[in-house]
Amino acid sequence: MAYATYITEAMVCGTRHRNSADSSFLLFTREAGMLFADAKSVREERSRQRYALQDFSLVRVTLIRGKSGWRVGSIEALDNYYNSASDKASRGSVVKIMRLLRRFVHGEEPHRQLFDYIKDALNVLRNDISERSFMETVIQLELMRLLGYVDGKELPLDIIDTAPSKLDLYGVIPVKNLDALLDKAVNASHL
Repeated sequence: MAYATYITEAMVCGTRHRNSADSSFLLFTREAGMLFADAKSVREERSRQRYALQDFSLVRVTLIRGKSGWRVGSIEALDNYYNSASDKASRGSVVKIMRLLRRFVHGEEPHRQLFDYIKDALNVLRNDISERSFMETVIQLELMRLLGYVDGKELPLDIIDTAPSKLDLYGVIPVKNLDALLDKAVNASHL
């Protein structure tokens, strides 16, 4: 019986090691949402997949849907946001966004717009930027808005649907106001 295969971009959000050489990876994919995919013998020294499947990596992956879940087929490493971050604050921003993804994105439901937004956001946050806390807060709010936890009417119109690379063109909105909106969204989610 032939299984269906899917080729998509994915972000590696987490890893669970099983047995001596197997692992399960939490992947946020563009086409299928958040899912766990198993990889056999990926921790062995001879494995070609072990370097591509590191946490915080952007990969192009072939996923195979089997009887017991998803399996990783071939994989191509595209980028690693954590390793290419410019400094400690940039790495912290990358980790913060990935944790937020793991916390609030659930299920195998495609979030193409969210995937593209987070990909752009991580490209911006891994660089040295002057208004880091403002940018992080706005990106987190946009993530929550795209998932439906924040009403777009509550956000300043300047930041809705703005690409992360263009956020520095807008004036800095007081972070306290944005933090209050973010706290409200987190409390409303019950996650």
